[in-house]
Amino acid sequence: MKLSENKSGGDFTPHPESEGTITGVLVDITPLKEVPDKFNPGQTKEVFRLVYETEVFDDANDRNFCIWSRPYTPSLNEKANFRKDIKKVLGRDLTARELEEFDTESLIGKNVKLIVQHEEGQNGNTYAVISFLGASKDGKMKASGKYTRVQDRDGENAPAPAKAATKKTEPASWQDVIVHVGKHKGKKLGDLETEAVETLIEKWLPANGDVDPLASALREVQSLLAPAEDDY
Repeated sequence: MKLSENKSGGDFTPHPESEGTITGVLVDITPLKEVPDKFNPGQTKEVFRLVYETEVFDDANDRNFCIWSRPYTPSLNEKANFRKDIKKVLGRDLTARELEEFDTESLIGKNVKLIVQHEEGQNGNTYAVISFLGASKDGKMKASGKYTRVQDRDGENAPAPAKAATKKTEPASWQDVIVHVGKHKGKKLGDLETEAVETLIEKWLPANGDVDPLASALREVQSLLAPAEDDY
C-alpha cells in the first residue's frame, strides 16, 4: 500500500503483559478494511493495522505471540495516528520525498521496542494493547515465519464466489441488511448509530443463528468492532 501526505483517508489468548520493554518485529500491514465510523453514525471508513511478532513465546501454540496495533486511517497527515506511530517505528519523521509517496511495505521487518498492557473490553474479555512503541537500535530480531499475512490467508481477501441467481436479491453488504426487529425495524443496519448496533449484537444476536441475514450481518459488524487481538 502506498500513501501520500495529501490522502485522507472468538476465543484467543491475549499477548501477556510485559515487564518493561520487549523486542518485536513488524510482520504485517493489513489490507484496508471498511468499518463503521463511530463519530459519524451511518457512515464507514477504511482502516488498517500493523502487526508485530514479539520475542515472547507462546508455548501453547508453539510460536511467538503477535500483537495488533490500533486501527489507522490511510493518511500521512502530521496529526494522523499512523504518521505519529511511523515516527516511533523509524525513530524519525518521514522525509519530504517519503511524504510524496510512502510505501508501507518498507516497514516490514523493522524492529521495535514495545510495552504490552491488558485492558478489559466492554464484553468482559481481556485484550492486549501497545502502551509504548519505539524504534529498536539493534535490529537483530527476525520474523519466525509462523505468522501468515492477512493478505495471504485463504479466503481472507479473495473475491466472494458467484452465487446462482435467485428471485430475492441478497444485500450487497451488511450495511444494506434490513433490521426486522425492535424499534429500528425497517431501517438499514448501516443507517443505525453504533450504540443501536451494539445493542442488537448484545441482546438479540445470541438467540439467533447465521441462517438469518440480520444475524450474519451483525456477526460481521461484531468482528469489525472487536479490538485488534480478535483478528489474530
